[in-house]
Amino acid sequence: MNMNLFGHHGQWLMVDCGVTFDEPLSADSDGAMGQKHDVVCADPSFISRQKEHLAGIVITHAHEDHIGALPYLWRRFKCPVYTTAYTAEILRRKLSSSNQGAAIPIIEVTTNETIDIGPFSVQWMAVTHSIPEPHALFIQTPAGNVFHTADWKIDPKPVTGKPFNHNPFKLLRKQNVQAMVCDSTNALRSGNSVSEGECFVGLSELISHASGRVVVGCFSSNIARLITLAQIAKQTGRYLSLLGRSLQNTVGAAKATGHWPDDLPMVDPYHTGYLLPHEVLAVATGSQGEPRAALSNLANDSYRLLSLDKGDLVIFSSIVIPGNERSIEKLISAFRARNIRTISADESALPIHASGHPCRDELALMYDWVRPQIAVPTHGEQEHMLANADIALQRHVPKTLVGKNGDVFVLSPNPKLLKNAVKTGRIPLQQ
Repeated sequence: MNMNLFGHHGQWLMVDCGVTFDEPLSADSDGAMGQKHDVVCADPSFISRQKEHLAGIVITHAHEDHIGALPYLWRRFKCPVYTTAYTAEILRRKLSSSNQGAAIPIIEVTTNETIDIGPFSVQWMAVTHSIPEPHALFIQTPAGNVFHTADWKIDPKPVTGKPFNHNPFKLLRKQNVQAMVCDSTNALRSGNSVSEGECFVGLSELISHASGRVVVGCFSSNIARLITLAQIAKQTGRYLSLLGRSLQNTVGAAKATGHWPDDLPMVDPYHTGYLLPHEVLAVATGSQGEPRAALSNLANDSYRLLSLDKGDLVIFSSIVIPGNERSIEKLISAFRARNIRTISADESALPIHASGHPCRDELALMYDWVRPQIAVPTHGEQEHMLANADIALQRHVPKTLVGKNGDVFVLSPNPKLLKNAVKTGRIPLQQ
């Protein structure tokens, strides 16, 4: 549930405003300790109390943990939102469903564009990730410059969007980057992440040898994976259908912004149940075992558009998010009890899922290219951030700052700024 604040000269810039799901609320969350809710967001009270000093909100990409809280919280901030076309399209659809319509002023930006937002000069730098138009941010102020990676990986074959281009990041070493705020999600994994393009071979192998219906569970925001499945459907003589509103919404946004190939058709999900078994390739929501999603209803044979039979195949083209193990095991058991085959990414000999985050070798490369004075790991648990910090130190970054939610880091000390942070911010402060 990302929400980052950068402060300078009495003003603040918010980077991302996301949600997470179905977790017990803690003292760092917007609610009472011990309660459980479907959607959890970061506590916005610090900036809500001084919203007149919030210059703007920047959204790096359209994943729920970066954008999902905005429809709920924007009324507390009431400032412009800056993002790219695809993310803006996803946001507008969210706002329409929450009856906010055009209430939020959304300013669309393009790759490499630099926008002045209060005292912050923000440049959008294209990266590769598991969603269209992901961007890192180069934030410049008179007090110092910050490179905020957001979610990223080095992907030479991302399926949607251009391959990762390292040249702009190598140029940052000449920009005197004071701090690099960096994704730590895969900092415990050695080597490099699997390219999204490599999933085609693994998924094609499984689907082409299946005799019955095939249902694939994957994250609904992963347009690249959906394009891959549409290509495989075309290749194998199957018809692709999307089971779940969030899948239909993200593909609709991709079509509206030019990210969906015109030669990859889909069938109306209402027609799926009338197809012959060997003609069915459906993508369903609920790969994390969500009880109201399409996969759970299929497992319980209660989905109104499609029923699965003995010998059909369910592919989990996704990772297991920590905390969801039991719900996923329950889901798989329900399928297997009905003699419906299942296969997960861990069980497949060929890649059928690719993470959208950098592994250790990719992190080391980015630190070599940027050469910041300070590394500020973010994303993941404490062990992931500590591993990221260790990589930074190995790549000769002089200083690392690893903290907890709500900590304030003074990246470029200024007596007035420091005094204000102590007065209004949350402690501890680290310099």
